[in-house]
Amino acid sequence: MDERGIPSGPPATVEGAPCDFRKTRTIGTSRLDHALTGLDRDGDGRAWMHLTGDGSAETGIRLWAGEGYGWLQVFTGGPVDPGRRRKALAVEPMTCPPNAFVTAEDLLVLEPGEEVTHTWGIKAS
Repeated sequence: MDERGIPSGPPATVEGAPCDFRKTRTIGTSRLDHALTGLDRDGDGRAWMHLTGDGSAETGIRLWAGEGYGWLQVFTGGPVDPGRRRKALAVEPMTCPPNAFVTAEDLLVLEPGEEVTHTWGIKAS
């Protein structure tokens, strides 16, 4: 991203980056405002995000995004005012990355009368 937080280049790998959460680990002080793509999918075509409070795979919240969602926006609230910062984690399934109206990357364009439906869901355990 550039200094204004606008995507300014092609997607980069998360390998070894602070935003690499493909293996379970604590978010801690990580500051996230990332659009993630290249999502791994299960046999039903769903990409999963798992969030637990204690690292246990038995309890937590899981969000899944169906095949129509090629991106997940993840945000820890770093830029918000200090009294509200780090109170929650936002995870949003997206069909295209931020700034897609400018780049046209993965942008869905519907003609009059056309429609599209995608599915996502949340599971608590």
